[in-house]
Amino acid sequence: MSVKIIVGAQWGDEGKGKIVDLLSENVDIVARYQGGANAGHTVVVDGKTYVLHLIPSGILHPNVVCVIGNGVVLDPQAFLDEVALLESFNIKVRGRVFISHNAHLIMPYHKLIDTLKEQGAEKIGTTGRGIGPAYIDKFARVGIKIVDLLHRDVLVKKIRSNIEDKNQILSKIYHSSEINVDEIVDKYLQYDKQLDEFIKDTSLYLNQELKAGKKALAEGAQGAMLDVDFGTYPYVTSSNPTSGGACTGLGVPPTAVDSIIGVAKAYTTRVGNGPFPTEQQNEIGERLRSIGGEYGATTGRPRRCGWLDLFSLKYSGMVNGIEEIALTKLDVLDDFNEIKVCVGYKYSGKPLKSFPLDLCTIEDIEPVYETLPGWKTKISKAKKFEELPQNCRSYIEFIEKYLGIPLSIISVGAMRDQTIVR
Repeated sequence: MSVKIIVGAQWGDEGKGKIVDLLSENVDIVARYQGGANAGHTVVVDGKTYVLHLIPSGILHPNVVCVIGNGVVLDPQAFLDEVALLESFNIKVRGRVFISHNAHLIMPYHKLIDTLKEQGAEKIGTTGRGIGPAYIDKFARVGIKIVDLLHRDVLVKKIRSNIEDKNQILSKIYHSSEINVDEIVDKYLQYDKQLDEFIKDTSLYLNQELKAGKKALAEGAQGAMLDVDFGTYPYVTSSNPTSGGACTGLGVPPTAVDSIIGVAKAYTTRVGNGPFPTEQQNEIGERLRSIGGEYGATTGRPRRCGWLDLFSLKYSGMVNGIEEIALTKLDVLDDFNEIKVCVGYKYSGKPLKSFPLDLCTIEDIEPVYETLPGWKTKISKAKKFEELPQNCRSYIEFIEKYLGIPLSIISVGAMRDQTIVR
């Protein structure tokens, strides 16, 4: 059995879309294992830019089957809009995309509560897509699964019960208008008809295909440092983007996994609130944002930017079991005279031995930097590692030595062919 897991090794937005698209050429199946339409994976092919939120990035390869696993929370309208968008580009979707019957649905009340909560004093910085509230219902055992769409009586009963509870929250806590039950029931019964051809027992399908010798790529959304268990809690996502989430999010055994690739930018970004030790709220940060086009693919929000944080990246490598790294957006650093890299944290003047997960500590740490010379040369046309300037090669080698993990893929531009594979 052959499953390769692709994880974001930082705070998301690492460029996973391009790397998944690149690696999809040599696999049969690409499967998304967690998150929802809050993800935005951008792929540029032949000058066209595709931004995918739910359908895996492998869809741009005509022979690849795409799976949306049980660990994903699915917004039906967002999915159908994405299908229509891809079909407008003459990309075949039907018969190639399957949704787990066990995945949970995002309901209108999830998005409404998400938005209202973000308007309060304690902001996490969510996308407002209803992801967190949908996962809350899942673990509170009141969530609505896609399979529930097949049973009208059960569906109506669940929706009515949930909306009765949610209307209490909306009216008494948020002082918002209540939701019309009948409108939502009617809408989701219509979704049942539209989604029916995509629904499958994807765990059974994946295990059968893997046993038959097919190769699969498991695609995570967001990044390891946003993991609900291993990230900078509470400023995290509501699922497990780390590699362990792939097995529970797809229903495949750990014994099926044969390699794990981490995707990391040559610098660091973060969207939303939460600690960011190497953030540069200055001209450096502005330059990184401007050159790198650092605006959210889902929300359009400007990303916070800073130097590469190797201390957190090493932690990410440990919890994910990362065996090789795909380094993206290296070309963004082309014009910098010098480049700083965080190689440690200090807290109360003392060096930390491990990445801190308590908020009080991480919000008050001092990053320790090494300064490396820039290369001041455009690298976007380089096809081989040896064609990169010496200072650029030294930067890569410094990262590899610190992490003890090889950088097997180096992206020097947005296009497919602007990639060095070592």
